[in-house]
Amino acid sequence: MPTNTYVALDKVTVTSATPSITFTGISQAYTDLVLVSNFATSTAGPLTYQVGNGSVDTGSNYSRTCLYGDGSSAASFRETNQTYFNTANSSTTLIANDIVHFMNYSNTTTNKTILDRNNNTSGTVQANVYLWRSTSAINTIKIFNSNGYNLAVGSTFSLYGISAIGGVTPKATGGTVTSDATYWYHTFEMSGNFVPNQSLTCDYLVVAGGGGTSKNNGYSAGGGGAGGFRTSIGGSPLSLTAQSYPVTVGGGGAGATSIGYGAQGSNSIFSTITSTGGGRGGAGDVSNPSGGAGGSGGGATAPFGTIGAGTSGQGNNGGYAGSYRGAGGGGAGAVGQDTNGGTGSNGGAGGAGLSSSLSGTSVTYAGGGGGSGVVGGSGGAGGGGTGGTDTSQGANGVTNTGGGAGASAPSSSYNGANGGSGIVIVRYAK
Repeated sequence: MPTNTYVALDKVTVTSATPSITFTGISQAYTDLVLVSNFATSTAGPLTYQVGNGSVDTGSNYSRTCLYGDGSSAASFRETNQTYFNTANSSTTLIANDIVHFMNYSNTTTNKTILDRNNNTSGTVQANVYLWRSTSAINTIKIFNSNGYNLAVGSTFSLYGISAIGGVTPKATGGTVTSDATYWYHTFEMSGNFVPNQSLTCDYLVVAGGGGTSKNNGYSAGGGGAGGFRTSIGGSPLSLTAQSYPVTVGGGGAGATSIGYGAQGSNSIFSTITSTGGGRGGAGDVSNPSGGAGGSGGGATAPFGTIGAGTSGQGNNGGYAGSYRGAGGGGAGAVGQDTNGGTGSNGGAGGAGLSSSLSGTSVTYAGGGGGSGVVGGSGGAGGGGTGGTDTSQGANGVTNTGGGAGASAPSSSYNGANGGSGIVIVRYAK
């Protein structure tokens, strides 16, 4: 199991007596900061801190509760509405040590609590709880002596970043690993293994490959259905243990290269979650007119075919073709467009996909492919391919979106188009 590690951000060693040092531009990628000081001053006096965002706050926004003792007696006091934090006293030699813990320093919704522990050669130890009454993130820390004395040569000040909710080390391997302040993301654009090194609660997005389309013989054709779309967002995450979990990323269904329909997309699988490959588009051929079933169903070919059915919880049906033009394939967010709803002799549009922010950025996946016609139907948002015209091939579904393929022209001179491959994304908290 990984442990939370101090990550060295900066260190200053005083090489000539100076009234102050300031850490600026502090990274906001951690939850807490720790400042370790070993110091002396030109004349005995306290070490003092001010914090801020961009520049230090010199207003009366600091408070302190102090408990101190020397082994035989103890006392405490409080200070409010101060213009800085005072901490350990030192003399002219390196005798004072101070550790300051800036909690939730990058938070922008709460006032900042700061814990301090220090000691010196007089035998006194202190524990302080400070409060900076500001919701601003801390990216600047100034260190000085409130009596105006210099920091002595040889004093050192070391700043570390730590994450109280998981550190800077991922808790699993597999896929392409990225992170933000809250989550680790593992993105699989091809099959592999997700291997936690501890028990984890994970969100997931599993999108299957989109359906392919046909090579035709005299009729416009239906668009390919989108790959099945399944996510834990709005549902239940997965509870995983420290073992290897195979990840299968489904390929897009191949477009036909001889008269007849294309292939269904392949399933994507992660742990107990299986998303079904998108249904093939109906072929512009009397023997193969119906759209295929799948995660989302393929569009039908007019005037003979029936719609391809989608899978409940994963996608939608393909469209129905009511004239000599192809219907759109179904998408994760909408059914494929019937050609009865098209314009003139245009192909039906592919059904729209669904957006997901599980990668850390909002992306739309699993759009259906457009049907072919005098004007090809548009591909559904989320990687669906545009349908071909009477003299062009349909567009492939977009890679790693699960988009259905666009249908190709009635002429046997044009092969079918390929569905887009799927994707699997796993997310867990830091």
